[in-house]
Amino acid sequence: MTRPPTAAQRRVIDDADPVTGRLRGTDTQLAALVKRGLAFRHPRPPHDHFLTPAGHRIREAVEPEPGTPPEPERPAAGGVFTARVGGEEEAAGDGPARTREVHSAWQGLLELRRMTNPDGATDRPCGWERTHLVQAAALALEAAGHRPAGPDPSDGYRVRATPQPEAVAVHEPTAEGRRACSLTLERAGWQVGEYAEPRTGTRYLLASPRRT
Repeated sequence: MTRPPTAAQRRVIDDADPVTGRLRGTDTQLAALVKRGLAFRHPRPPHDHFLTPAGHRIREAVEPEPGTPPEPERPAAGGVFTARVGGEEEAAGDGPARTREVHSAWQGLLELRRMTNPDGATDRPCGWERTHLVQAAALALEAAGHRPAGPDPSDGYRVRATPQPEAVAVHEPTAEGRRACSLTLERAGWQVGEYAEPRTGTRYLLASPRRT
């Protein structure tokens, strides 16, 4: 069984930034958390330390009453953040934890743009996004607060792959919702147009990562 953090380490974890998970503590405390997999050191200056998913779970866990045996830790489903593309049978939970995960994922994507785009631009998609079109578009929408559809597609967005290279389809049942999604994607560096399916006349958005 994994040894619980010390009281001093727990205070550092509890005092982490509620959104980004940024930590403040002594070098010894931070190094100990990194060694235990509860924190990581950002590779770029100023080399701040942040909670890992395991560290976030410890901070969110309710302290047991004295004398109560701790419950075994449950691993995170899949262990990797996944943006909601819409239509999931069992979508990730709502609430502060999900908000924090989405915010951190979006900030990480902006940092990836800065590091990998030749000119360091963060206002247009990077190479990773061009090879993960559905996830990238869905993250942009979820990070901006749009609601993904559940199993019933009548309320919320759905992002789907298309036969066209570097293009995804964004389905939203209302004209207002399509306009809002289009604006969000354009602000995130995507080119967006609205089209109608030939057979049904259903309106949808076609979005591609902008290159310049």
